[in-house]
Amino acid sequence: MRLKLRARPWYGKCILLLTLALLLLGLAGCVARPVPPDPGDEPPIVDPGPPGPEPGVEDPPYEDPPYQVPSVSLIKAYPGLTFSRPLEYQHADDGSNLVFVVEQSGRILVFDNDPGVTGADVFLDLRSRVDSSGSEKGLLGLAFHPQYGQRGLFYVNYANRTHSVIAEYKTNPDNPRQALIDSERILLTFAQPYANHNGGCLAFGPEGYLYIATGDGGSAGDPGRNAQNLANLLGKILRIDVDRTQGQLAYAIPADNPWAGNTSGFREEIYAYGLRNPWKFSFDGDGRLWVADVGQNAVEEINLVGKGLNYGWNIMEGSECYPASASCSSEGLELPVWEYRHPLGRSVTGGYVYSGTEIESLLGHYVYGDYVTGLIWALRVDGLDEPTNHLLLESGLRISSFGVDADHELYVLDLRGVIYRLTEAVSR
Repeated sequence: MRLKLRARPWYGKCILLLTLALLLLGLAGCVARPVPPDPGDEPPIVDPGPPGPEPGVEDPPYEDPPYQVPSVSLIKAYPGLTFSRPLEYQHADDGSNLVFVVEQSGRILVFDNDPGVTGADVFLDLRSRVDSSGSEKGLLGLAFHPQYGQRGLFYVNYANRTHSVIAEYKTNPDNPRQALIDSERILLTFAQPYANHNGGCLAFGPEGYLYIATGDGGSAGDPGRNAQNLANLLGKILRIDVDRTQGQLAYAIPADNPWAGNTSGFREEIYAYGLRNPWKFSFDGDGRLWVADVGQNAVEEINLVGKGLNYGWNIMEGSECYPASASCSSEGLELPVWEYRHPLGRSVTGGYVYSGTEIESLLGHYVYGDYVTGLIWALRVDGLDEPTNHLLLESGLRISSFGVDADHELYVLDLRGVIYRLTEAVSR
């Protein structure tokens, strides 16, 4: 007997629903599996930088880091040498590594710039021509010609019994440690009415002219009012051309000297005036002329000297009227860029703007001191901010002069016979 199956309607519906479900699952799987993008299609990553200030909050104002006073010390530069009243320390800038020390009595000594040196040669002995009987007289200045290496010329400033003398000498071409005493060529002399206030410093400026510092003639208070008198050479900075002669002169007047060619009887050698007793001057790397002027009773001053300017003595002593009881006007006068009052010091000794490599924190500072108190300071004058002055050392020395060597390192001369070098202090 044949059985006849009957189709059940619910079974077909189940098969249809199952087929639809499987189809939907397959489609869902295709959508859910992402395709990794090509790396070349990715957008570049941009660094957003540091977060900015919160809205409404301003950045604090920028402040310079606090000033650090240079930390320095003194060491004996040449422990094996001593000197008799040293007044100048110079080098000839000729690559020889020789240094020259001027003694007040009239000698110039020469030796290698080596801490281990034990002896010095006499480069020039002028004691027979120099009068060093007064405390401010003697052989006072030395400057080497800018072309010393080729020409062997140098210049001295010394006092005899009655005059200041500016003279040229030659070095022995066969012996760089010996000058030719018979080669003297006197360039300029001028009378000194008193034994003190002779100035004496010499230096060549950046344009190649010789600058000469002269005191006011001495006594006290400039009784002859020499410093304000343009008809004489006292109390001035002079500037001459040693490479030429002019008329009866053994030198020439630079054409741009402030009173060159005047018909009023003013001395054409004058570069600046109104100084009492300029004790050491120097030029910095920017060509600025720094002059230390010793005061009378109250004020020691540092000046930046410019052509044709009047620095006030004896109308003023520093920024004060002279005498203190007088009334005065500073109109037309140049006041010091820095000054200090007695008894902090009593006799300023000019120095140099430091440009060496051993004391980085001292770069750009004018280093100077006081002969009486032995204090050494660092002064910074940049023309933008107020000058700043900081005490470096209480040296206890009789600071007669400062000097620099061929590497622009700084030296301090003690009149009692020892030369020191300024170094960076060692931290302990």
